[in-house]
Amino acid sequence: MSTSASLAPLLERFFTQRLMRERQVSPHTIVAYRDTFRLLLAFAKQQLDKPPSRLQLTDLDAPLIGAFLDDLEKHRHVSARTRNLRLTAIRSFFHYAQFEAPQHSAHIQRVLAIPGQRPTRRVVGFLTREEIEALLAAPDRGSWGGRRDYAFLTLALQAGLRVAEMTNLKQEDLVFGVGAHVRAYGKGRKERCTPLTRQCAAVLKGWLTEVVHAGGEILFPSARGGRLSSDAVQYLLAKQVAVAAERCPSLAAKRVTPHVLRHSAAMELLQAGVDITVIALWLGHESIKTTQIYLDAHLALKEAALAKTKPFGGAATRYRPPDSLMGFLKSL
Repeated sequence: MSTSASLAPLLERFFTQRLMRERQVSPHTIVAYRDTFRLLLAFAKQQLDKPPSRLQLTDLDAPLIGAFLDDLEKHRHVSARTRNLRLTAIRSFFHYAQFEAPQHSAHIQRVLAIPGQRPTRRVVGFLTREEIEALLAAPDRGSWGGRRDYAFLTLALQAGLRVAEMTNLKQEDLVFGVGAHVRAYGKGRKERCTPLTRQCAAVLKGWLTEVVHAGGEILFPSARGGRLSSDAVQYLLAKQVAVAAERCPSLAAKRVTPHVLRHSAAMELLQAGVDITVIALWLGHESIKTTQIYLDAHLALKEAALAKTKPFGGAATRYRPPDSLMGFLKSL
């Protein structure tokens, strides 16, 4: 067992032995953890005036990590969810370190005791049917890039795949004929099959014929033939949303991300009467509690419609509490 308190060898073994060899985590997790520590080490260098290769484990103490998380919120404007994901990566490393460097157990426990931040639960953003149709009509199908974008958006809006699942799709992951479906690998390397509508299958079949002739195995390649990055997906989406907003102005007021397409696919299923447990399986959720956000959003639509109606028997009046203290308690 190593007694070294030097950070560099500990962190290297954490990635190569614990994550890659022992746990065999997905490449997506490796990238997320790598980015967390790149940000953390850059912050530590700035605060301690010490290069990352010379840092000791004890340099990454609870106050510094807490300041790092606060800095993410203040200067990078990350959400509570993203903050917690960064903290999860750090905790994972310190759980590993407590076995590799037990002499620093007290220090490690103080880091592990850093609490996560409870995120504000908001109603998910999604596109209406009119907005979806405008978005699908936006790509210029007279160009190769436009046809790729159209096929990409059609699949994303129907299958509800995560952006990493979309960009990792290979041509062999499409299955046509009776029971047409797409095979995707989600979180934790879990495989799931999502059925395709006739319209979506027809679009993908046409695109597959074109992309096969270009060589390679990626289903939605970049102009250079490589895999699309998350930034590239956001760029193509923003480009097509800008065009679609000319036809459907409501899109201009929305922040449309790849995950909003996933939300939109889920809401289409929910509004069609599909059971929420089926939607959970469709999206690859571990727990049905995760899928509950779509039910909440659906209820919000009903409440918004109800607010536009007039009450029966008299004018609407606002409730006023009989006492200021009671009003305070009711507002909590």
